[in-house]
Amino acid sequence: MARIITIVNQKGGVGKTTTAINLASALAIFEKRTLLIDFDPQGNSSSGIGVDKSNPNIYEALIGKAKLKDILIKSPILEHLDIAPANVELSGAEIELVREYAREYKLKTLLEQEQEKYEYIIIDCPPSLGLLTVNALTACTDVIIPIQCEYFALEGVSQLLTTIRLIKNGLNPDMNIMGIVLTMYDRRLNLSQQVAKEVRRYFQEKVFNTIVHRSIKLGEAPSFGKSIFHYDIKSAGAISYLSFAKEVIVR
Repeated sequence: MARIITIVNQKGGVGKTTTAINLASALAIFEKRTLLIDFDPQGNSSSGIGVDKSNPNIYEALIGKAKLKDILIKSPILEHLDIAPANVELSGAEIELVREYAREYKLKTLLEQEQEKYEYIIIDCPPSLGLLTVNALTACTDVIIPIQCEYFALEGVSQLLTTIRLIKNGLNPDMNIMGIVLTMYDRRLNLSQQVAKEVRRYFQEKVFNTIVHRSIKLGEAPSFGKSIFHYDIKSAGAISYLSFAKEVIVR
């Protein structure tokens, strides 16, 4: 059965989508059968990895208009990577699912159709704690929380942890917080060093050893529809995410 990893933080701009794209791509590079699910109506994981967002998408599967296998797209670059794309239609699911029976389990039920085909399923969540994020947390086996090394880094994390705890107690007792990944680290700034120290003090062994450094290349790669490995394999971002993927595999 697949390890289903939800990448979540209700704050925007913390490197959530960058982490989802490059973790999924790195796992595929290591020849792990991987599925990347774009579960954000903005569809940034889809466009950031070169997928046309006008294709049939996860929204159609979620509301029962299509089977999951019918909306999956094979990566043209990575043999072991499939993508379930999303676009703005997915925002309608927040409203449409409210009146549905067992609405928190819709994604979990959907993944049961295909999860035996994969070793890893990576879910990129929207920057909120709405019904889509609840579905992603209910469906997963593991949670990874990106935290940026900037001011207000820990703002809202306690609310996120409370939500995770409630879902674990009520909906998904098998869910595990795999770890915290520090992103946007700039070794030249005292602030980055202070935030990293504070996060490690607070979360201790839950913090991954790998730190994702701030990188222009990481910011540029999605605009070309490429992972960092296919944009600049020698960049610091590529090295960081390969190291991070190795840690994920070990954990």
